[in-house]
Amino acid sequence: MTSTSQPGSALLVRGGEAEILGLPSGGGFGLLADSEETGAALSASRLTLVDGADGAQPHRHLLSSEFFHLLDGAAEFLLGDEIQALSKGDFLVIPPGLPHAFGAVRGAGADLLVGITPGVQRFGYFRMLQRVAEGRDRPESLLPVQERYDVHFLDSPAWQSARKGRPPGE
Repeated sequence: MTSTSQPGSALLVRGGEAEILGLPSGGGFGLLADSEETGAALSASRLTLVDGADGAQPHRHLLSSEFFHLLDGAAEFLLGDEIQALSKGDFLVIPPGLPHAFGAVRGAGADLLVGITPGVQRFGYFRMLQRVAEGRDRPESLLPVQERYDVHFLDSPAWQSARKGRPPGE
């Protein structure tokens, strides 16, 4: 990764330089820019999901807006209590406080550019998610870090109903 800590300088992450965190079901996180590299302006990653895979369980952010650009494939999002389908080229901004979740639709994968602004440290959280997905950590290990990473987990009957019937890990 090419970066500099000098104020007013650009951050450039070349295509092959991003750290990739693979997921056991396929796909993974491409870590592009974390908050300390952007002066807390934003954090950005690229997430690829295989056919029908979940991207994130219901949660909300209290401090930041989160944006998604669907580069390819199809995804469904929980926005409050409603489910919204997105297709290639769609762009979505979720304001602070709005409960949301997302995943690839059944029959399609999804390739998403994801950002959060203002930036909150995210790479440590994504590494924790990878460990949970691989079975090296328990899902409960994420609970104590909700404040640190501004990811506050929620229950959502609407999301559970929309994603019902998916095999574990999807």
